[in-house]
Amino acid sequence: MTKIVLIVLAVIVMAILYLRFGAPRISGAEARQLVQDGALLVDVRSPGEFSGGHIEGAVNIPIQELKGRLGELGDSRAEIVVYCQSGGRSAIAKRLLERNGFENVHDLGGIHQW
Repeated sequence: MTKIVLIVLAVIVMAILYLRFGAPRISGAEARQLVQDGALLVDVRSPGEFSGGHIEGAVNIPIQELKGRLGELGDSRAEIVVYCQSGGRSAIAKRLLERNGFENVHDLGGIHQW
């Protein structure tokens, strides 16, 4: 039993480290420039979080709905910037989009990076 708990803990720690450090993020300045140049800004937080405050011009597609709403993102070659509250969901969103053929996805991380 102890061995199983240790394995599960190790997997959780590895997942957290990957989410935190595995996916390179862009800076707020880089994100602002991309958006100014026409990139789509996608907030993957919940509708409640979004309505509580979001970056102007962002569209809200919650992470749990993202796979079912890929068609709303347009051209798979277009520039897309994703963000969330702290960076975990945006990293997942970036990987999901890339696995579904989107070529130019950028992860801002958390909204505070803006």
